[in-house]
Amino acid sequence: MIQVVTAANSHLFENELANYFRVRHEIFVVERGWSAVARPDGLEKDQFDNEDAIYILGIENRHVYGGARLVPSTKPHLLGEVFPHLASVRGVPRDPGIYEWTRIFVTKDKREGGNAGRTAGTVICGMLEFCLEEGIHALSGVIDAWWLPRFHDMGWTVHPLGLPELVGKDHVLAVVMPIDQETLEKTRAFHAIEEAVLTRRGLDPLPGRALVS
Repeated sequence: MIQVVTAANSHLFENELANYFRVRHEIFVVERGWSAVARPDGLEKDQFDNEDAIYILGIENRHVYGGARLVPSTKPHLLGEVFPHLASVRGVPRDPGIYEWTRIFVTKDKREGGNAGRTAGTVICGMLEFCLEEGIHALSGVIDAWWLPRFHDMGWTVHPLGLPELVGKDHVLAVVMPIDQETLEKTRAFHAIEEAVLTRRGLDPLPGRALVS
């Protein structure tokens, strides 16, 4: 199952969150070479890992094997504060119904099927389930260009916000992606996921939002 962790229920997942940030270091700093975010404590954190951050975690036997981060676009976030120039054509979207999606990963031992693996799909489906429950209607973000065919295969609609740019060794671009129940159903079908995967242990609706039935 996929668990949602926010500031409201993080006290229930202290060990899992510590593991999550260590795994992020292994993947983004060690494996992908993001030296700019390296820290001596072996945790991969940035200024957006704060009270506003929402973590979508795949947890098995208290070990985090996959994850993603959501940040409200109305608050400081990666696209708006660090990469606004990537949205030079359409501008940075800021709307209560749009959240930024960053730091998606699956550990090496769970990457069956490569970029289209079922474990990664489970994390994405859990994130979509959470967003739809909360009335979030779109996701923004700075994505690697190689994600584009993956989104196409899943049946998503992707709106570029500007031109691609080479950052480090990878071409990236800013996007906004509308999401709805059909997006979730297409993503489930693509990954052969037949039922809901999300659980909300100790978590009420986000402040100012009500769960959508």
